[in-house]
Amino acid sequence: MKRLSLRHEAYVIHVQTWRKTAMTLVNLNRLTVAYSGVVALKNVSFQIGAGEIVTIVGPNGSGKTTLLKAIIGAIVPQEGNVDVKSGLKIGYVPQRLNLDPTLPISVGRFMRLSDNVSKKECQRALEQAGVAEIMTKQMSELSGGQLQRVLLARALLGSPEMLILDEATQGLDQPGAAEFYKQIEKLREETGCAILMISHDLHVVMSASDRVICLNGHICCSGTPQAVAATPEYKELFGADTDGALALYRHNHDHKHDHNDKNPANSIEATH
Repeated sequence: MKRLSLRHEAYVIHVQTWRKTAMTLVNLNRLTVAYSGVVALKNVSFQIGAGEIVTIVGPNGSGKTTLLKAIIGAIVPQEGNVDVKSGLKIGYVPQRLNLDPTLPISVGRFMRLSDNVSKKECQRALEQAGVAEIMTKQMSELSGGQLQRVLLARALLGSPEMLILDEATQGLDQPGAAEFYKQIEKLREETGCAILMISHDLHVVMSASDRVICLNGHICCSGTPQAVAATPEYKELFGADTDGALALYRHNHDHKHDHNDKNPANSIEATH
């Protein structure tokens, strides 16, 4: 497996590795990662297909950060492998941005800091992120929700085939997180971009996700959000009151998502 090059400034990863199939963007096969003999991830296998939304949930210390690092090639697993589609471009949305609040920098200038992109391209990305009107606004004046939209817009520069959202709604209230997820779903519809979301915030998980994977050092269970919320494995991790722990963001739309199985009871996979 080749190490991927992650350019933090542009939040874009350029990948030149093995191509599995036309529809598979990322393939994890029996991934095991350990630090100083302590196993962080064990025997993790799943795929991310083109245009698919996959949400990884789990408590702190469950291996989510390790999984992300393995996917982008920042760490090498002790066992198993991560294969990605040849030439895949990934847009990365971090959970926070460490920016000096006294630094006088506009959103437009921030968008063009390290990329050879035009003002038109920046404006289009901001429109896709749902904040078209803030190009001239100072970064220090942005609300938490606006800042996350700007980071999302920056990740969209270069038209990635896949977005990785690393705790992207951390610090947002539940309505703000729901609106952010709604924008993410709209992006998938408009661009066909695959989306991998990493989160420990179980208050809002999109019901539009094709799969939710519950992680705790290994894959405890996976399936639709409704199916995962009903599993004993999930309840053991997060408590029996899953209605309180996992509120599914519901929305009205006139399109259909291509789930393999519409019956949540038949779309669950548990790993012991």
